[in-house]
Order: sequence, then C-alpha cells, then structure tokens
Amino acid sequence: MAARKFNVPGAYASSIVSTVKAARGAADPRKRDLTPSVLDFGPIRFKIARHFGFCFGVEHAIDIAWRALEENPGRRIFLVSEMIHNPRVNGDLRAAGVRFLRTTTGKQLIPFEELTPDDIVIIPAFGTSLDVKRQLAECGVDTMTYDTTCPFVEKVWNKSKRIGRGGYTVVIHGKQYHEELRATFSRASRDAPAVIVRDIREAEDLARIVRGEADTDFFFDRFRDKYSTGFDPLRDLQRIGVVNQTTMLATETQAIARLLRQAILERYGEAELPDRFADTSDTLCYATNENQNATLELIASGGDVGIVVGGYNSSNTSHLFDLCAEKMPAYFVRDAEEIISPDMIRHFDPGDGAVKVTTGWLPALRPLDVVLTAGASCPDALLDEVIRKMIAWTEDVRTLDEALAPFSSGKAA
Repeated sequence: MAARKFNVPGAYASSIVSTVKAARGAADPRKRDLTPSVLDFGPIRFKIARHFGFCFGVEHAIDIAWRALEENPGRRIFLVSEMIHNPRVNGDLRAAGVRFLRTTTGKQLIPFEELTPDDIVIIPAFGTSLDVKRQLAECGVDTMTYDTTCPFVEKVWNKSKRIGRGGYTVVIHGKQYHEELRATFSRASRDAPAVIVRDIREAEDLARIVRGEADTDFFFDRFRDKYSTGFDPLRDLQRIGVVNQTTMLATETQAIARLLRQAILERYGEAELPDRFADTSDTLCYATNENQNATLELIASGGDVGIVVGGYNSSNTSHLFDLCAEKMPAYFVRDAEEIISPDMIRHFDPGDGAVKVTTGWLPALRPLDVVLTAGASCPDALLDEVIRKMIAWTEDVRTLDEALAPFSSGKAA
C-alpha cells in the first residue's frame, strides 16, 4: 500500500529534500536505516530525519481533492473542514475555489442547508462523524465519490467495530476535539460503549476504576463528556480494547494498553485475561510510527537546535516537537516565514497553545548542527525554504551542489 503513487502537485516537491529522500530510498528501500541525513554546508549543518513529510494518507487525500477540482469544472466544491492540517495545502485549495463548511473545531461556516445535490463535498483525510455524514445525506449530497479518509484511520474504525461487536468497550487514546477522534468516537459508540483517554495520566485513573479502587462518581467527574451515552463504568469496564487516534505518540498508546491490560489482569486474573482484554496493537499507523522512530534517532545523533515544521493544529507534528524539545532547544514553525532572522523566531508552543516570539534563538556556534524534521502533512518544499533561508544568513557556506553531492551521486550520506 505505501508504495502506491499519487498525483501530488509539483509545487509541494523540492529540489533539496526530494534529492535527499530519493537517495536514501534507493540505498535503503526497506527503510531499516533510521540514521539522519546530513546536509553539510560547512559552518551550518542540517541533520534531517530519515522519515518525515507527506505520508500515504496525506498523498491519497491530496490526489482525490485535486481530482475533484479537475473533474468538476463550474460546480461548487466544498470540504467538510481542513483536508489536512497544513495551512499551505489548505490555502492552495481555497485559492482553487474550494470552500470549507466547518472549522477544525466543528464551528459551522456554511450551513449544510445551503448545499444542493449538485454540489461536490470532499470528506477530509481525518474522516468525519456519522452525524455529519447523515446531515449531508439529508441534503442529497454524495459523500462517497470524493472521500479522502486515510485508510489507516478506517483501519482503526474497522477494529473498533469488530471489538465492539465482540462485547468489548472501546477505549480511544486521543484528543477529544480533534476531527479524527470525533469521527472515530462516533463509530465506536455506535457499536459499543466507548470512552476517551487523553494521556497516560487519564489512563492511570481509568485503571483505578477497572481495579475497583475508584467509584462511579470518580469516573463521571474525571471523564466528563468523554464517554458514550448510557455508559456504566461498573458494567462497561469489565471487557475492554484500546485503539488510538492515529496521530498520537505510538509509544504512549502502547503504554496505555499495557497499563489497562495489567489492571484487567489484577482484577480478574490470568485465566480471564484473553477474554477480557482485546489485542488491538495492529491499529498503530505505520507513518506515525516511522516518523516518531526516525525523530528519536535524529535526536540521538545530537544537535544544537531543533526545528519542526508543520501546521500548528497538527497533532502528529506537535508530538515530534515534544520529542525534540525534551533534548534540545526546539522550535515549532509552520513555514520559513516564521524564522524572521538569526535573532528572532515566531513559533508555536503546544503546551499553552500560543504563538510566541523568541529572540536570541539561534546559537552562535560554528559549526552549528540544526536538527530538522516535519509533520506528516507538511510539503517537502517548506523544508527547502527553511534551509535556503538559514544558509542565506550564514557566511562562507558551501554551495548547494556541494552539500547535495553525496546524495546526487547516489551515496546516501
């Protein structure tokens, strides 16, 4: 599946990063080597993650969205919400005439009642809730032809359906108001009781309830607005399975599953464990996993400053930033325009959800090692722009051809 080729606009490709990716892919087609690529400009060196940027699901979505435009000249074309979490890509779709029906938080921008059966509606890569699909169907809108839902998101939905119909409660690791989580929750709660856990701390509290250490009042207070209608913690936490929003940290999903499995084991014993805890390990997204593992290897190689590029509402990008920020000064930027000067950078802090301006951000060390990666919805071209901007500030740098020589010659340095 991952090898399938999609029609993605050439503007999203790049002359720098695409050359590096092609060389690494040719030298390591099985993707076993996670060591970063190094673009050495002399006084400044960019260490680039082995895996980053457009994943299968994003390319699949872009391909369908642009095909919708090509196949329907003169017709009104809408997206339910942002197709992916990248302002460059969404801006290009708006410029091409696509209108957005809702914000990413679910605020209505254009009433569904204004739609007609002749309108084209594109379902975003995150999918959408069953309620939204029902409302669109009532307007006579076709929601199947241009559905860009990521196949790996659908895989989570299918697993949720199977375990739900098998009598298990679905525990979803994710962010309550994210579009993908809302879509997954709507499907999981149709087939079974469902509850959302945001992180390992919430999972620890859910485990207390599973073990009988906390009562129902604690559950309803701690998980307010995060459970399906009619949820009964005494009944519905006896048999569980864990799935995830695909953009979450894979290692945290695995830790949550282990924690809840242990709680079931302690409450009911080894003999009952297979019947009370469903194995859902195969729902982890390959791209999320690859990008996070590559980022960990990138960080381990060392760096003086980290730059993570992606949309500020991108969940998977925020997790890559969190990994970098634990080990070095790191900045989450949406594009090169946020890197104002060697002394000033505008960046997003996922911790408090604010865009900040920091001065004195770039170390004066020479040579300077810049760790660079991007989210799964980020075009390679945006990394090119970051690299070009930063080498333009730096004196006595090698030429681009010299820095790319190890990759252009087929040697994946």
